[in-house]
Amino acid sequence: MYKSFVVILVFGFLAGCANKKKSVITAIPDAEITIAFGSCNKHNMENLLWDDIKKANPLLWIWGGDIIYADTDDVTQIRELYNAQNKVSGYKKLKKSTQVIGTWDDHDYGLNDGGTEFVAKKQSQQAFLDFMDVPADHPRRTQEGVYFAYNYNGSLGKIKIIVLDTRYFRTALTPDTETEKRIKPNQYGEGVLLGETQWIWLANELNKSDADFNLIVSSIQFLSNEHGFECWGNFPHEVDRFKQLLVDSQAKRVIILSGDRHISEFSKIDIPGLSYPLIDFTSSGLTHAYSDFSGEPNPYRLGNVIAKESFGLVKLNLITKEVHLQIVENKGIVPLEIRQNY
Repeated sequence: MYKSFVVILVFGFLAGCANKKKSVITAIPDAEITIAFGSCNKHNMENLLWDDIKKANPLLWIWGGDIIYADTDDVTQIRELYNAQNKVSGYKKLKKSTQVIGTWDDHDYGLNDGGTEFVAKKQSQQAFLDFMDVPADHPRRTQEGVYFAYNYNGSLGKIKIIVLDTRYFRTALTPDTETEKRIKPNQYGEGVLLGETQWIWLANELNKSDADFNLIVSSIQFLSNEHGFECWGNFPHEVDRFKQLLVDSQAKRVIILSGDRHISEFSKIDIPGLSYPLIDFTSSGLTHAYSDFSGEPNPYRLGNVIAKESFGLVKLNLITKEVHLQIVENKGIVPLEIRQNY
């Protein structure tokens, strides 16, 4: 329908590296853009979804974390697992036609529920960036943390993708010794999730963004906060800071893409001062899901929880500004989807 779309910018990855800006500019090929993402993946389990992901013909694939399950400070082992993932047939085929970006979570970082205390985080970062084919002289190689921004520009609109690092700077969690939950929120104001350097960078990216859609990739859930596992809600002051940043920046159509939980779901909230609802799309369980899931509270949930292996599709229309979000299972089955008009 929109075959007359004209690309006005050529692929600008090398230019972005040359001038040392922490962003990448890439041309958008069409007016309706499809982006696929997912998390929680093991190369040695049955990888059922790569053919379905490729069939969706996404502009790019976003790793939401737990690309591998390393859980070790032996970086040689981490690299071996990344190499094994690169040899997975379906993933190899996807990489030939699709740009791959993303972030890590605790298991590919190297420490279950780990944060700033992980002793091998600097070496693990380099292994992750090798897996992502980041050039050796790229500024992402010398910064602390794997956060980064990508810009996709065309004559009909712009998309910004902000990839966060919720591991490198994150301070200690608070164990819940009073209930059956694993973790409880820190006292308000105590602890760090993103770290000040990343917060300053994030504020700059949102304040200067003129994108029609701003996708923020967080390895852990932002809205769902009552399950007792890792989430932004364990740092309630960081949640409030992020909400205020959205209001202050007035960045358009922010959507959060999250993972970690071995379930997939949609969450949504209205934030005072923000002209649109904030959606947190969780897609988790590429090769293994929480099949024994029996329920958990989430006051922001839309629809049901999907506890089967799945990935997420984000379809952005640059003309109508509509978003179509789909949870996709094996053989292209879509058990749940939502649309948001802005």
